[in-house]
Amino acid sequence: MAGTLAIVVSLILLMYLAYRGVTVLLLAPLMAALAVLLSGEIGVFLPIYTETFMKALGGYVIQFLPIFLLGALFGQLMADSGAAHTISRWIVDKLGDRHAIVTVVLACGILTYGGVSLFVVAFAIYPIAKDLFRSADIPKRLIPATIALGSFTFTMTALPGTPAIQNAIPIPYYGTNVFAAPGLGLIAGAIMFLGGLWWLRGRAARAHAIGEGYGTHEDDSDASAADAGHEGALSLMPLPLALLPLVLVIGINALFTYVVFPGMDMSQVLRHFPGLEPSKITGLWALIIALAIACTTLILSRLGHWTDLRASVNKGVFGFMLPLFNTASEVGYGAVIASLAGFTIIRDAVLNVTPGNPLISEAIAMNVLAGITGSSSGGLSIALQTLGADYLRMAQEAGISPELMHRVAVLAAGGFDTLPHCGAIITLLAICKLTHRQSYLNIAAVTMGAPMLALVVVIALGTMFGSF
Repeated sequence: MAGTLAIVVSLILLMYLAYRGVTVLLLAPLMAALAVLLSGEIGVFLPIYTETFMKALGGYVIQFLPIFLLGALFGQLMADSGAAHTISRWIVDKLGDRHAIVTVVLACGILTYGGVSLFVVAFAIYPIAKDLFRSADIPKRLIPATIALGSFTFTMTALPGTPAIQNAIPIPYYGTNVFAAPGLGLIAGAIMFLGGLWWLRGRAARAHAIGEGYGTHEDDSDASAADAGHEGALSLMPLPLALLPLVLVIGINALFTYVVFPGMDMSQVLRHFPGLEPSKITGLWALIIALAIACTTLILSRLGHWTDLRASVNKGVFGFMLPLFNTASEVGYGAVIASLAGFTIIRDAVLNVTPGNPLISEAIAMNVLAGITGSSSGGLSIALQTLGADYLRMAQEAGISPELMHRVAVLAAGGFDTLPHCGAIITLLAICKLTHRQSYLNIAAVTMGAPMLALVVVIALGTMFGSF
């Protein structure tokens, strides 16, 4: 009992201090150490750090470093080449100010589904959203929720083939790929999209009814002349050229996932790496190849037009390290927690919450850990690191496909991950120059309410009809 209490105390402190802005790079090892000390396992304090925490952290970095690196580089190249701006402005031109909310959601959705980092999207779309909402006289406090709906929900966890890191994490545990359970993913995505739009439009209509408009804000006249010049430069990129990298990410990923690797003779690979299980790694290989080709295409297609290509590449490459090591540190923390005696009680409680349906158990575990860490990728990684083998065994015994387990795991990780201490939410509010008090309720409605409904529907359909 004392061991379980130690884990709970460390988790609460991790959540509270993360909410207060302390970096998880420091929090993860400190809270892991606190859990060890409170559990009374002082004698193995240093070995747990070097042999458990650091090995888990290092293993995660080795496995997912290429995805984080190429994803961050691709996002930066999309932003600096003008591709992201061209795509978002095209959507604005087609839909206009009258559909400001839909316009912003679609712009964010297209960019994130194409592989652009949600942080890059938030920075790129906010100036456009601000102009649209001001023109339509929609309260500015709804902008963060609108960006979050397009960036943090259906394109992150639901749509088949999305290159989001959350969709790649289950691959080595379940032997799946990023297109797992595509039909269920599309249904979940539609629920999130339509449910989020219903909420935001309702809030906008209510504000209009009581006479609340965009409001007056301190950043209304920030460097408008400079922005106009910047916009003119970025808009020079042709739309087909801007869309090409996004098409390549999805298309090449699908080509290698469904055609190239399944038809490839792996005997030579297995001779060199006898312990390798191709079915558990080819999904990652396909995503790496797709992102690498898309980055190369972006660079070559804009030769002669880059303001400073070296700076863009360096910024993109440097930008991957903090998100990667934040998540890896959380994985290390999870590995330490999983090694403690008190975790056995928690694990058994989660695994046995619904003995006949591992989908529900998995969904609860992912939601709880994503909520605690404030990170969908962190919670997903911790849960699968500690319980992935158990869930795969339970699924096989229950006749549930790994593809369905994959999709439910990713959808569940995108539920409670956006609690107030979530780093992405704090960053988004900072970009929009708004506070939790002004905007968080609407963010929670579109990033937790609609995704949880989608998760319930997918579990129900998957239980009745299996994966499709």
